[in-house]
Amino acid sequence: MNQQRLIQSTVLSRRFSPSTYRRLAEQDAKPSSAPPPPQPSVLHRIFTPKRVRVLKKMGAGLVVSSVPIFVWWKWAVDQRHGKLEEVRTKVRVPNVQTIDDLMIERCRPGDVLLFDRRWEHCAAGPLAALVCIVGRALLCKEDPNKVMADGKYDHCGIVVPGYKKHKGDEFDPSNLLLLEATAGEGIVARPLLTRLEMSESRSVVLLPLALPGERRNDQFYEASPSVIATEQIVRKKLEEFRDAWVKTSQEMKYQRAHSTLGLVGALAYAFGYHTENAGPTSPSAWFVTKALAEAKIAQNVSERNIKEAKVEDFLRDYRFQDHDVIRLRPGWRFLPPVSFREN
Repeated sequence: MNQQRLIQSTVLSRRFSPSTYRRLAEQDAKPSSAPPPPQPSVLHRIFTPKRVRVLKKMGAGLVVSSVPIFVWWKWAVDQRHGKLEEVRTKVRVPNVQTIDDLMIERCRPGDVLLFDRRWEHCAAGPLAALVCIVGRALLCKEDPNKVMADGKYDHCGIVVPGYKKHKGDEFDPSNLLLLEATAGEGIVARPLLTRLEMSESRSVVLLPLALPGERRNDQFYEASPSVIATEQIVRKKLEEFRDAWVKTSQEMKYQRAHSTLGLVGALAYAFGYHTENAGPTSPSAWFVTKALAEAKIAQNVSERNIKEAKVEDFLRDYRFQDHDVIRLRPGWRFLPPVSFREN
């Protein structure tokens, strides 16, 4: 009775319907239910305390193991800067030729240089050094058919004409550049003399290119008009190739992909999938072979065959072997290799 009177008095005071207050009274009489406990989020379910402890241990191990790598990398970079400063401050006596100057006079556009590199001096980064190690292990094999059995050559470049800043540069035999694909600077053309002086490779080998009908090693030989015309065509083709690819490398940031291409290519070759690999087996060998093909020196082979080229394929004579060789057009040939430097 008291509750009914209370409801009626409230209804009269607030002018609400009795059914509304009756419903409110029933809700107040029910025991209040506690809110459900909060559910853990997705991140909390993934990163449980046990998993977090395991991840911390893995991270600590990764940091500890990477310390020697960064120490080595700093040493390699310091070595490279020291070598660069040594070459920059080298005293050069006018009208006095060094051994490197005499060797460069033997070079011509179209010649190929092979490098037996030291991976520990690779200042381009840990990944580039890893590619050097893997490439030497998987792509360089002991082969009695190679012209030079000693050494493992894992990098190459092609000699191209230098830039003509003055009128006399066109007739300067030492105005030559080495065009190569690298991990640090991408596709770059650097002065041949500076490139050789900066090299820390164990060995550098020159493969002189002989034109059809040319006797390059004969000091009494006089080039015929056809040989001179062919040489001029080669120079022009290599100049066009140099300018086009240096520009493309700068636009496409090729240096970011060089190491990845080399690693994937070497692993694909080791597992027998190099014929299906979209990239080159050896980026530097692919680039030099492509330059020879563009200059009409190499045979008209498919892009697939150019991508499968390896550095040591240049050391095998295509006239006597069918596989793992660089085929040139009839009349073109590489002369016996000349050792430039042994460190």
